[in-house]
Amino acid sequence: MPQEQYAHRSTMQTSEGPQVYKVGIYGWRKRCLYFFVLLLMILILVNLAMTIWILKVMNFTIDGMGNLRITDKGLKLEGDSEFLKPLYAKEIRSRPGNPLYFQSARNVTVNILNEKTKVLTRLVTGPQAVEAHSQKFEVKTLSGKLLFSADDNEVVVGAERLRVLGAEGTVFPKSIETPNVRADPFKELRLESPTRALVMEAPKGIEINAEAGSLKATCRTELRLESKDGEIRLNSAKIKLPNLPQGSSSSAGSRQKIYELCVCPNGRLFLSQAGTSSTCQINTSVCI
Repeated sequence: MPQEQYAHRSTMQTSEGPQVYKVGIYGWRKRCLYFFVLLLMILILVNLAMTIWILKVMNFTIDGMGNLRITDKGLKLEGDSEFLKPLYAKEIRSRPGNPLYFQSARNVTVNILNEKTKVLTRLVTGPQAVEAHSQKFEVKTLSGKLLFSADDNEVVVGAERLRVLGAEGTVFPKSIETPNVRADPFKELRLESPTRALVMEAPKGIEINAEAGSLKATCRTELRLESKDGEIRLNSAKIKLPNLPQGSSSSAGSRQKIYELCVCPNGRLFLSQAGTSSTCQINTSVCI
């Protein structure tokens, strides 16, 4: 380039000054950016305020949340708690001195499972009844004494006394085996079979004892006292048979009040006026 042209170009650049190129966002773009930044800050503040409010309402602390507390021994719930799904726990207990309540709109079911998740024992408390499903059901005292036991083979009552308070007494559809049947003091004991027979059997004898009262046996048709290999004893100071039939008098005008007890071949008893000799054969018409 010739020297004259270079000098002329340098003179023109010096007279015009240095050129500056601006870099950034201007105009409406800048205003939109500021608006979005401000909106984002507002959302962050609202989110932070809502988080603090939720933590305050739910009572979140270092030890837990709400009525739930995390302790060294496990979880601790204070007040009423509601579980929408199954609860799996090793032990559930209340605070010392307070009762433990299980409340449900339908029923409360407690299941005991084995390793294969098969139900071994089930306790269902529903609006109609309380059901226990297991191989054996036992009720014991604090000392371990058996009070009640039931399984497929038998039902055992281990208490010293079984008391039934129903007004109609106790109904046994089949046989009952017991060493002693007695009533409460000053109460009557009644053994009754309204539509069937009442049978009492014992290999070594049956004892019926009324220490402070009378003993009454009533039936509709006939009452039998039978001893196959022994004897029947009526041991009393007085034995009365007030409704025995009387045979016809041997003499029409006799007013004798002495009678003898006669036995028919069929076992029927009747009274006959006593004479110098037996008058039972005279009144055999009663045995017919």
